Amino acid sequence: MELRVLDVLSEPLNIAVVVLSITLLAVIHKHLSSSSKVPLPPGPPRHWLFGNILPHAFAYRKFEEWTQEYGPVFSLRLGFTTAIVIGRVQAAIDIMEKEGAATVDRPLSISAGETLSGGMRVLLTPAGDRFRKMRRALHAHLQPKIVSSYEPVLMRNARQHIVDIIEMPERHQDHAKRYSASVVMALAYGKNPKSYDDPDVLAVNRCLTRLGVTLRPGVWRVDLYPFLRYIPGYLKELQEGHAEELTLFKKELTSVKEKMERGEGIPQSFGKYLLERQKELELSDNETAYLAGSMFGAGSDTTASAISVSVMAAACYPEAQAKVQEELDLVIGRDRAPTFSDQDMLPQTMAFVQETFRWRPVTAGGFAHKATKDIIWQNYLIPKGATVIGNVWSVGRDPAFFPEPEKFNPQRWLTEDGKMREDLKAFTFGFGRRICPGQHIASASVFVNAALIQWAFKVKPDPTSPIDELAFTESANTHPQPFKVIFEPRIAATMEGVRDLIDE
Repeated sequence: MELRVLDVLSEPLNIAVVVLSITLLAVIHKHLSSSSKVPLPPGPPRHWLFGNILPHAFAYRKFEEWTQEYGPVFSLRLGFTTAIVIGRVQAAIDIMEKEGAATVDRPLSISAGETLSGGMRVLLTPAGDRFRKMRRALHAHLQPKIVSSYEPVLMRNARQHIVDIIEMPERHQDHAKRYSASVVMALAYGKNPKSYDDPDVLAVNRCLTRLGVTLRPGVWRVDLYPFLRYIPGYLKELQEGHAEELTLFKKELTSVKEKMERGEGIPQSFGKYLLERQKELELSDNETAYLAGSMFGAGSDTTASAISVSVMAAACYPEAQAKVQEELDLVIGRDRAPTFSDQDMLPQTMAFVQETFRWRPVTAGGFAHKATKDIIWQNYLIPKGATVIGNVWSVGRDPAFFPEPEKFNPQRWLTEDGKMREDLKAFTFGFGRRICPGQHIASASVFVNAALIQWAFKVKPDPTSPIDELAFTESANTHPQPFKVIFEPRIAATMEGVRDLIDE
């Protein structure tokens, strides 16, 4: 009898059935034995077994509909897991910020976290020793003082971005990707790819595209029903993706290491920093490779999208663009290009950047957190173990903080005397202790590109191709779908005149 049981359990599919049965019993037991007198937040009706079914695309927009219907905090059941969605500013402050220690964890991510990333992508790593040491390394290298030393790299590539637009304006979104890839490759590995078509850049972005698809809600049911991991071949695609990622990230870091060993003079980079301090940081070879590689992946993807959104906003809201250009003419003039040293004198430009982040956030749905204790919010229970989703799209559309939220209005970020407000926050870069460590580089990149583009050109809609302001990709980090604009020379009569000024 004992041998027959072992034979049954030796088959992965049989294991899956056993795990499913045990899980169902545990869920039923948990439901029947729940003694909490504090109710969950309200939420939409759900199936008795499968819970709530989310749309595969643009779930964050559906969450906004439910926020308007059920309130600033609502509950769902996703598979066997209770999920709490936060859609308004004050609730985000109360739950994600004030209870940051209890929401720093990540929920189980079998697809993107464990399988595709091997548990080593800091974005998805659960709270614990590995997360703390990887986060410590990132923060040490991405704090504002260190980021300021990268400004020459950002400036050089931003000027090249203008030249790229002059040469091929119809490929402006590809140019934004080239800028972002070049900057983050330089910061991660000290490399300087000349083109978005560089083989290394293409390889990393191929991995990044796979990650974006994997993170979409409902694409991989194993995150809702963990027993599926035992079905033979079910995770093969992700396992192969992990092998490709790890090989690529190790290859890039090995290149840096070999140059260091040969005594070559190489620029400072995150990869070099990690290699010099690997023992001190207590990182394995694979963790070190993934940490440097993940920096490239996340930074390149989000920055490119935000730059393209700023171009879209300039074309669609000419009055906002005109205010930026009026400020640039007053502070900078037309004889030299704006630089980082001008930033404090350009509040209108900074307000434009902040509104770009809020209006079309790159990570619109946010990344899920996990409650490590029961949290009571306004007489509702956020139970220990629940998935907690800060829906960035909805938070940035809180009418109490952002009147007329669909309107692109940079003035909302300015005080009456024209200074940047310090009391307004849209949580574009995440919440609590999981806030994006690369936020300073991203903000600096979008600022310098928005300033240079609107200094050099008047960005206008193409009358032959209307812009759909809601046409975005379905991936976790969203990008505008291809759109056409006209870049009209502003600081000179011709494009060649613009090139001459930008080259000075």
